[in-house]
Amino acid sequence: MLIGDVARRSGVSARMLRHYDSLGLVRPTGRSGAGYREYSDEDIRLIFQVESLRSLGLSLRDVRRALDDPGFTPSGLVDDLIQRTRQRIADERDLLTRLRRIAAADPADWEDVLQVVALLQALGSPSAGRRQRAALSSVDGAPVPVEALVEAALDETDPNVAGALRWALAQSGDDGLALLADGLRSPRAEVRERAVRTIAEIPHDAATDVLRDALANSDVVVRGHAALALGARRVADAVPTLVDMVGEATKDAEAADVLGVLATEPAVAALIATRLVGCLARGTVAPSARRRLTEALADIPGDTAARALVDLSRDDDRAVALTATSILTLRGGAGKLRTGIGEPRNGTGPDTMPDDPLA
Repeated sequence: MLIGDVARRSGVSARMLRHYDSLGLVRPTGRSGAGYREYSDEDIRLIFQVESLRSLGLSLRDVRRALDDPGFTPSGLVDDLIQRTRQRIADERDLLTRLRRIAAADPADWEDVLQVVALLQALGSPSAGRRQRAALSSVDGAPVPVEALVEAALDETDPNVAGALRWALAQSGDDGLALLADGLRSPRAEVRERAVRTIAEIPHDAATDVLRDALANSDVVVRGHAALALGARRVADAVPTLVDMVGEATKDAEAADVLGVLATEPAVAALIATRLVGCLARGTVAPSARRRLTEALADIPGDTAARALVDLSRDDDRAVALTATSILTLRGGAGKLRTGIGEPRNGTGPDTMPDDPLA
């Protein structure tokens, strides 16, 4: 069979067949009377073998070794091919991601393209200062795709750079919220925390909705950050989590402060006081937690909190009783003292407890 026929039937170009011949990889068995290459059935079978091995990514040199050396074992070479292929796929994915991000920036000309590429490279720089400058310039300079900012924010370990990235995302609106919400479900705890902290700085209703959903997150750190952010936005849904934070000593001072902010609404103040009293009534609450919960009542106005403080001023735990009495005094609710602080409630102690301010 002449070279033209072989090329048509095998799909291998005549030029490549001549190259195989020059390398000694597949040499035609004979020549025609006119000097043209003539391939036998065995030659054609060998061509298909060469093409099969090349389809696996083998170089022509490796193909020749595989065909010529009976002792050549494929396992090591195949393993190497697997690693090289994985790396090539990863490189192609990175390239595809960069191209998509450049397209998302909607560049007007090649200068815009180069600016976006420079910013993307800066965001991935090993220099924290360069990453921070890229984050800050992403707002006023060339637009950086929000996907790139989210990825950088979720991976950033430097606190200053992380703060700049959160600020940049807050300026970009709620375009990155869906990606950040995905970050709340990451298997990595540090990524979940970065995601919720970034969402907390986005001042939009859509971000508030995401934070509400985060109150049910299985990660206590995520719940805590979400509750603090929601409380600052005066969202009463955060009250149960904030009260739990006080009792569990998880950012308890911050949680108590936010509860005080929420308590400016009378209905919410009653809800907070009821929740605090409910926690105090649990028999399993540790003494230290009871003191923290009592202290949290200090900034909660209303009758429910006042009644609870009067009851707590007679508590068997002297530290709790002293705390409640001190709060009542500061609130102007201390009158004549009835029974001793920390004394039994059977009226046998000295006349030292305050009158009920609600009597």
